[in-house]
Amino acid sequence: MLRAAVHLLTEGGFAAVTHRATAHRADLPLAATTYYFASRDQLLAEAFTLLVHDELTTLRHAVTTHGLPGCLDHLQPHERLRQLGLWELYVHAGRHPTLQQIARTWSDGCLTIVADTLALPPRHPQVRLAYATLSALWLEHVVEDRPDSLTQARTLLTHATKPFDPPQTHP
Repeated sequence: MLRAAVHLLTEGGFAAVTHRATAHRADLPLAATTYYFASRDQLLAEAFTLLVHDELTTLRHAVTTHGLPGCLDHLQPHERLRQLGLWELYVHAGRHPTLQQIARTWSDGCLTIVADTLALPPRHPQVRLAYATLSALWLEHVVEDRPDSLTQARTLLTHATKPFDPPQTHP
């Protein structure tokens, strides 16, 4: 059922996920969805949790395989709708306390992946810079679907992941 809800989310966005639509997609009676999910909010929260888990796994694999500068290359055109669903729920979480915790899991997971890749602690400024750059470019790529966005993203992520120069001290 949750996979059905995630598929609906990726195809039609937040508004497409209802008990009735999920039951239909999962080829189950409506009573099955209302039995397992007391409310639409609970259904969305659990679908968002599954989507975040899947995306963190995918992102870790992409970063391990391609590095941070090349990780956005794993976003194939057929995955764009799934990515839109993820970002749509992420933004929606700003108005929904239950979804906020799931959004934090997403952000913290991404920070951990970036920190592990750079061999730095998650609170290090360079980790935050690389994560902010990755998030902004990822969102821009998914929303705007510009043909040259991945090339620009690789260049910017390459710069964002270079070691910082030590601060200059003047006597």
